[in-house]
Amino acid sequence: MDKSISPLESHIGFLLRRVSNHVSDAFARELEAQGVSVAEWIALRLLLDSESSSPSELAQAMGMTQGAITKITEKLQRKGWVTINENQEDRRGRLLNLTPGGRKFVPKLADIADKNDANFFGFLSQTESNALRSLLNQLSEKHNWTDTPKI
Repeated sequence: MDKSISPLESHIGFLLRRVSNHVSDAFARELEAQGVSVAEWIALRLLLDSESSSPSELAQAMGMTQGAITKITEKLQRKGWVTINENQEDRRGRLLNLTPGGRKFVPKLADIADKNDANFFGFLSQTESNALRSLLNQLSEKHNWTDTPKI
């Protein structure tokens, strides 16, 4: 072994990826058990925070193409969690809204996210958890990363 080459575990990016893969995979499996993909969860969660959203606004927030958002929102509509309506201000546009059923379902999914975090990070003290969150937020702010992680 070449001693001049740093070991994989010395790279923060490698460690972040390792942790992210395990945390994300477990979360995706839990969501799938509820009949929801990670992309659908993110879309539902973003729509919960808005009165309504255009597909292009949702696509931008999620870092996805318009075509991908159309597929996701159509699935959510078929499941009864989202309505797709004509925009009264711009008849060419559409607006996405959560249905009452969607509004009731999102907290259940958020609980799954909270439990997943507790499972992986619950052993950390509150100080450690706050420090990790703060460091990750600092990195995001420093690099102007405001997009949703790739799904």
